[in-house]
Amino acid sequence: MTSAADLFATHRPRLDEAVEACATRGYYSAFDESPSPRVYGDDAAAQGKAAYDALLGSDFPIETPGSAGTVATERSPYGIDLDVRYPHAADLDALMAAAQSGMRDWRDAGPDGRTGVCLEILHRLHGRIFELANAVQHTSGQAFVMAFQAGGAHALDRALEAVAYAWTEMTRTPATARWEKPGKHPITMEKTFTVVPRGVALVIGCNTFPTWNSWPGLFASLVTGNPVVIKPHPGAVLPLAITAQVCREVLAEAGFDADLVTLAVEDPADKLAAALATRPEVRLVDFTGGNTFGDWLEANARQAVVFAEKAGVNTVVVDSTDSFKAMCQNLAFSFALYSGQMCTAPQNVYLPADGIETDEGRKTVAEVGAGIDAAFGKLLGDDARAVELLGGIVNTGVLDRLADAPSKGEVLVASREVTHPAYADATVRTPTLIALDATKDSDVYEAECFGPVAYLIGTDGTDASIALFRDTVQRHGAMTSAVYSTDAGVIDQMREAALDAGVALSENLLGAVFVNQSAAFSDFHGTGANPAANASYTDGAYVASRFRIIQSRRHV
Repeated sequence: MTSAADLFATHRPRLDEAVEACATRGYYSAFDESPSPRVYGDDAAAQGKAAYDALLGSDFPIETPGSAGTVATERSPYGIDLDVRYPHAADLDALMAAAQSGMRDWRDAGPDGRTGVCLEILHRLHGRIFELANAVQHTSGQAFVMAFQAGGAHALDRALEAVAYAWTEMTRTPATARWEKPGKHPITMEKTFTVVPRGVALVIGCNTFPTWNSWPGLFASLVTGNPVVIKPHPGAVLPLAITAQVCREVLAEAGFDADLVTLAVEDPADKLAAALATRPEVRLVDFTGGNTFGDWLEANARQAVVFAEKAGVNTVVVDSTDSFKAMCQNLAFSFALYSGQMCTAPQNVYLPADGIETDEGRKTVAEVGAGIDAAFGKLLGDDARAVELLGGIVNTGVLDRLADAPSKGEVLVASREVTHPAYADATVRTPTLIALDATKDSDVYEAECFGPVAYLIGTDGTDASIALFRDTVQRHGAMTSAVYSTDAGVIDQMREAALDAGVALSENLLGAVFVNQSAAFSDFHGTGANPAANASYTDGAYVASRFRIIQSRRHV
């Protein structure tokens, strides 16, 4: 058995680097994002694929307290039934009792001990990154390289970031202190300060980013002493099943109760998330998904602190540009990446109805659409290349919204079906661009249309665009925003509007940085300052409310 203290000592250099990166906000990544054999070795990719393949059509090797029978619910957007069978969560009393059984020992391990164990879990998950990438690809529909990066390396970085922030907050207060009050009759006391968990933490996984959106909350709760119940989305169980398996293995090897992390898999008809979220034992809930259930959680899980990332209307304000082709290429990539199935993908593009000034002359709304269409042609014209950017459509809801989009306005760019060269039954579509009128079509663009649908919205001018941006984000939320302008005054206006609306802003992105991408340790994902999310990956507030400090004191 390797002790928690030994694990902390082993991984302390990585922790120190992560803590420093959080403080300086410069570039840092602990896990290489390239799946190249030069990085991971000649056999890593094949071994990871073989490990993934071996799980298909089998009973996943994990125990869930209180389970009854098994359930298999996953079908890949690439047209494959995974047929992995998981323990079916049934007896929630038994599950909660098991989750809490090891809390005291885990609490007593202290911040350093828990951090050491969590860092070892991340190390082990990194060792299974190719297996995880295949699991993410075939549950979310992400193309393999994106699944490796976003579902593997970047998710690990976000988890490490959460651990680093939590360790910093937990150790801000010393474990002991000597208190001396001077005077004629001096008083001396010894005080002890103990980090204690809040209770059981529930992580509700999403279909599109099962690891990237779940790991920050999972590790923020676990490292602060809380047992974690992972409730995956029925369409994306396998990545979180592997996660739970690794957590349980490391916990047991370090001498702790494996049930500090449990996997609760449901049949979609069970509505398990709602049942778990309102249990009195559950004191923390992490959720990524739509507004309906997110709002329900915030209203009904009153005994818990709810960290919710919901829907929003991500916005781009286009005023002018000195590089029209580069702007169109950047926007086209952002619209196409994973078929717009990202909470950060741009949807609403506000621009003056009478056109914008560019290095190629004045461009009308239709000409901007044509410029983006030309960029799509370069990115997506070849099906074999296109599928590596688009990925697969994750569910029928996305297809339904895409099919309905042409009825909302003028079609500037139509969507088309793409044939996947490796998966004949894959569901792949290119984005559509729809022209709207700001004064007539607010009922369309003020709602999120999750998927490969974007709107070019003609306004009365840039001032009106900025006002619309501020208003829609304040009322409906957004995870990201962007502006294109050669006018410093317009940039200043957008910065002020973004501060008013509480949303991150990207300015004049023309190269290999895109509005829907964020970098751990430097970029905050979400702000908690608008309706799209009530928390941020990662700041101090994201971790500090997951524990409390209890003191005892005595005369000496």
